[in-house]
Amino acid sequence: MEKEDKEEAQVPEEEPTEQAEEEVSAEETDKELEEILAEEETAEETVEAEEEAAPVEEEEEAKPRRRKKKDEEEEEFVEERVYTIPLGKAWLRPPKKRAPRAMHILKTFVTKHMKLVMRVEEEEEKEELPKLIISNDVNEKIWRRGIEKPPRKIRVRAAKDKDGNVTVFLAEGE
Repeated sequence: MEKEDKEEAQVPEEEPTEQAEEEVSAEETDKELEEILAEEETAEETVEAEEEAAPVEEEEEAKPRRRKKKDEEEEEFVEERVYTIPLGKAWLRPPKKRAPRAMHILKTFVTKHMKLVMRVEEEEEKEELPKLIISNDVNEKIWRRGIEKPPRKIRVRAAKDKDGNVTVFLAEGE
C-alpha cells in the first residue's frame, strides 16, 4: 500500500505541474497574440495613413498639371488667325503616304503664313528658334480615317505667342 500511496502521490504532483505549464503557456500565447494584434493594428494604421496621404499627394500633383494647361490656354497670344488649309494634294501620293503628306502640307502652310522662322539644322545657334506646335485634336482629325484617307481640307486656328511659338488648334465648331 505504501507503494500505491507513493504512486498516487506522484500522480497528483505531476498533474499540477502540467496544468501549471499549460496555464503559463496559455498566458504566454495570450500575450503573444496581444502583441501580434497590436502589431497588426499599428500596421493597419500605417497603411490607412499611407492611403490617406497618397490621394492627397496625387491631387497635389494633378492640380499643377491642370494649372499648366490653363496657363497654356490663357497665354497672351500676339497674333491669332483662322485658316482653311487645302490638303487635296496629299491625295496625289500613294495611299500609304497620304496622311503623313497631309501633316507635311499643314506644317509648311502654317510656317509660311504665320511667318515662322525656318529651322536650319546645319547652323547650331545658341538662341532658341520659335517652334510649331500642333495640338492633338488637329493630329487626330487628320488621322481619324487612317493613313489612306486624310480629309481634303481642314479648318484650324493658328496662334502666335510672345516668344514667337505658333500653336495650331482645331477651329471652333469642328
